[in-house]
Amino acid sequence: MSPSTLQRRLVALIPDAVQMRLRPQLFGFTAADIPAPIVAPQGRVRLLIAPANFAGQGFEWARAAERITGVGATNLSYRNPGEFAFPTDYEVPTAVFAKSRTWQRRQVRAVERGFTHVIIEAERPIFGRRYDEDVTREVAVLRRAGIRVAMLCHGSDIRLPSRHRTHEPDSPFVEGGYAETDRLEEQATRHRALLDRIGSTVLVSTPDLLLDVPEGVWLPVVVGERWRERPAAPVLERDRPLVVHVPSRAGLKGSDLIEDTMRALDADGVVTYERHEGVIAERMPELYGRADIVLDQFSLGIYGVATCEALSTGRVVVSHVSDQVRDHVRRATGRELPVVESRAADLDRVIRGIVADRERYRSIAADGPDFVREVHDGRRSAEVLATAFLDH
Repeated sequence: MSPSTLQRRLVALIPDAVQMRLRPQLFGFTAADIPAPIVAPQGRVRLLIAPANFAGQGFEWARAAERITGVGATNLSYRNPGEFAFPTDYEVPTAVFAKSRTWQRRQVRAVERGFTHVIIEAERPIFGRRYDEDVTREVAVLRRAGIRVAMLCHGSDIRLPSRHRTHEPDSPFVEGGYAETDRLEEQATRHRALLDRIGSTVLVSTPDLLLDVPEGVWLPVVVGERWRERPAAPVLERDRPLVVHVPSRAGLKGSDLIEDTMRALDADGVVTYERHEGVIAERMPELYGRADIVLDQFSLGIYGVATCEALSTGRVVVSHVSDQVRDHVRRATGRELPVVESRAADLDRVIRGIVADRERYRSIAADGPDFVREVHDGRRSAEVLATAFLDH
């Protein structure tokens, strides 16, 4: 055992209340900020999904799981004060999650006694630093308590940049590209080794991740009710269609590859182009809903939550989605993904084609809400959870 590890474990023996008085600057929270431990839902199967909740998907997958007879589900996430939060069943301040030994000890006991199944998101620890952030140790603790464990990969946590750039010409991970490439390479390599050590069921949120996790099972993302219940506005009726691009991470979505093209199309009077960044989730339905065309990403070759949300509003969605992803969706669902294909270099031609043949693309846009209702409303995700994990 290293000296630093020994030191952390000795410090862990000191109660939180004493440590807060001795070293208040190291905590960032008070005893009043420590929530009660999580309470398990009712059901023969009691599922916990934790701790990432990216784009609110942990919460949505929990609601999907509850469609299954006899299943109760709860999601957990942590966040910093003031950060925007997606809906979640149980939330804990990040500082408490990471540093409070009181919360961690109580949380372990509550999970061991209350849950039968746990899905660990993005290979992240679910008990803060209780086990030195070692997910392998956490899984061992859960299994000793008789709890079944599955791992869930979201994207950058497992997508290997060196593999991605071999099959995507516009990959953000090429030499001199995305600044975080080396870190993501190390992270994905480490997480792949973790999955191998744990040897449990692995779920992936998007089909492209099956290239990195061949043994994985696609768990479709879920589009929430607030998107699916919005009435569809007319599309492609303006003289100059409105094109909207709202990248969550522009460096990964290839935004810079398309910016000059879209500005030129706007200057030529073909379309009106808007790019928005830093938009909170509540504004997104309105932002997409008033557009004619939504641009998603042109570097990764995937489709995820943002694409599904845009499809649900009945917009023409333009994005680069790889043949591997489209083929997998076709085989798994029997449906074609209604996303207009375009690489960055083809975008001028594609946008002009949409403007010139509006009836054809209105028909494609009209397929979007039906596709989302069939594939991404939670029913198919519930089927995957039932057959791949919960029924075992």
